[in-house]
Formats: sequence, C-alpha cells, structure tokens
Amino acid sequence: MENVYDVLKARGYIAQVTNETAVREALAKPGVTFYIGFDPTADSLHVGHFVTMMVMAHMQRAGHRPIALMGGGTGMIGDPSGRTDLRQILTPEAIQHNVDRFKEQMKILVDFTDDQAIMANNADWLLDLNYIDFLRDIGSQFSVNRMLTAECYKQRLERGLTFLEFNYMLMQAFDFLQLNRRYGCTLELGGDDQWSNILAGIDLTRRKEGKEVLGLTMNLLTTSEGIKMGKTAKGALWLDPDKCAPYDFYQYWRNIGDADVEKCLRLLTFMPLEEIEELTREGGSAINQAKKRLAYEVTAIVHGKEAARSAEQQAADLFEGGGVSSQMPVTSVDHTLVAAGQLSLLDVLMQARLFPSRSEARRLFQQGGVYLNGEVINDFNYQLTAADFNQGFAVVKRGKKIYHRLTLDS
Repeated sequence: MENVYDVLKARGYIAQVTNETAVREALAKPGVTFYIGFDPTADSLHVGHFVTMMVMAHMQRAGHRPIALMGGGTGMIGDPSGRTDLRQILTPEAIQHNVDRFKEQMKILVDFTDDQAIMANNADWLLDLNYIDFLRDIGSQFSVNRMLTAECYKQRLERGLTFLEFNYMLMQAFDFLQLNRRYGCTLELGGDDQWSNILAGIDLTRRKEGKEVLGLTMNLLTTSEGIKMGKTAKGALWLDPDKCAPYDFYQYWRNIGDADVEKCLRLLTFMPLEEIEELTREGGSAINQAKKRLAYEVTAIVHGKEAARSAEQQAADLFEGGGVSSQMPVTSVDHTLVAAGQLSLLDVLMQARLFPSRSEARRLFQQGGVYLNGEVINDFNYQLTAADFNQGFAVVKRGKKIYHRLTLDS
C-alpha cells in the first residue's frame, strides 16, 4: 500500500511537518493514532473544516485512527490565530449544541464505528482543572518570551491581546498531552495557522512524558491569489444544507476561478491524480467540464449523490435550458394579494431570502440586476400581477446566476 504521507503530499495537503522522516516512517504502516481539533464556535462545519475531514478520511483509509477533538473547553476561550478581534464567548449550552451538530457532520467522511475513530471533547479534562495546580504543572513549562514570538500572538498584540486568549496555547498543548496519555496519540494535525500551537503541544509532551510526538500542518484552502476560499454573498460555505442549500453549494464550486480547479479537485475529491491531470490538462473551454466534475464530486460527498444530481440538473436547466428548471427553489405567494395588485416583488424577494437586506435589494433593482420572466425590473415598488404568472409560475433572476420560481398558492 502506498504511504499515506506520500498521498497527502502529492495531493497538496501538507504545509509544514516537524520531522518529515519520522512522520513518513510512522505512517508507513497502519496504527498511528492522530488528532485534529475543532472549536465549536458555530452550529455547522464549513468548507475549511471539510479539507481537514478529507485528510482524516485519507488517513483512516490507510489504517490510522483519527481522534476528532471537539473543543468544548477551548471553545469557551477562542483561538486568537488568524483573528484581529476577540471571539464571541459562547455559553456552555450553545457550545454543547454545536458539538452535537459537528458529530453528525463528521460522519460524512469519518467512520466512528467499532472504535475506528474517536470523538473526544476537551471539556472532559479542561473544565474541572484546578487553576493553581495547572499553573504549577503546565504553566511552568512555557516561556512567555517564546510564546510572544508566535505569529498568532504577534498579530493580536498590535490591537490588544487578552489574557484569556493568551491561555489558548497552553490549553491546546495540554490537549495533546492528555490525548497521548489517554489514547496513545502521537501525531497532531491542523491548519497551517496552528503551527505554533502544535509545536507547543509537542514540546509539552516531551517535557512531561519524555516521548517524541509529531506534528503536521495542512495548507489552508485559498485561491491562486492567496485569498481564503469558502466565502459567499450569504456568508460562509457551510456543510449544513439548511445554512447553504446543496444547489448553492454546487454553484460555488461550478464558478470558482480556472486557476483553482486542479487544486480543488486534488484537495476536495478522491479522484485519482492521473484523472485530475487529464481533466485539467487542456485548459480553455475544457476547464468548464472540470468545474462541473468538481462541483458534482464535492456536493456528492457532502450532501449525497441524489442532491448532487439534482443540483447538476438544475444548473443545466437554468444555464443551458432557457432559465427554467423543475429543481429551482420555489416560493409560494398569496394569490389574493397578487390579484389585488397588493404584493410587491421586493417583499417576495425578501421572503425568499434572496437579499440580506432591503437596502441591498433596492440597490440591485436600481442597477438592473433583478429580472422577472426575463425582463429587467428597475422599480423596487413593482407590484406583482396575475399576468406575471401566465405560465402558472413566474421566474425571478437575481444577478447573472441566481434563479427562483414563484408560484401562486391555491
């Protein structure tokens, strides 16, 4: 079997590694227990987490055991890495709700049956710590001068770093120590912004246990210009279908930049590298086929093949079939209000959540970005009439690519 380290490296996941020879040798045979942390600061995982989940899946398929560590404890502080402000402090109840949601979404790619993977929560060992004992036992192992050289702290010092956040590195390092003691965990993985925290955990475990443990960071999902991917007009690209509909999820990948297609196919699908190279070799107009394949494959993993086929069909109907699709999102409107000319198109679009605010909707009306049955509507006071539904429905388009069907209730 091919060494999974080589697989991860070839597909472009690996950013930094503490000891490449030691990590590669450890992963050459099954049985390594490794962990990745997830702070439950929202009630859904997003596409950035999805990259991490793909790595876990590759590792598990090679016979290694993942620990998905939920940050029920660290989530009450918040990681300062990549932040310019203090994270919102969540209640224990909110954190537990988010942890429960994460558990279900993790099962998309990770098999937790028969102890093949472990779901742990650092609240189990962090919440009941005695502060004085922790400072004496763990805090004494850390140099403040060295901590302040970490990039995550240097960025925050310019705007103000709270003592609350300053503790985060100690908490994460303590996680690695605890997982090593409890489960024999010898490898920590994380995004490349976690490098300093991972090094801290390795150093702490060496000091307290006299053991050599390892660390590896993964490249963050960014565009070819270095901009973090996964942001849409509606917010983050969530894995929860109630927060980001499968069609919108599909369309995000269908419309990424040409230069990012090959990288996303490598990171976000299980397609063989040879097939990816063949699919993206030609470039030009052929890249559209690669985008369609990417959108289908990622959507199928996250939302299932049926949802992926539905999104694929809807996109084909809309952009290749004249703008009408049976798969199009639908909003039912009050036929009596329409008959009386008392229902504005703006109100309906807000009801359908096609705009984040009325001011944003009005702006797009004025710019000619709202269409009703193929006609531009500039008047944001436009009142719907029965004539707009002469086909039994009306089709609204926002901008170039967002379609919505309006039907009359019975």
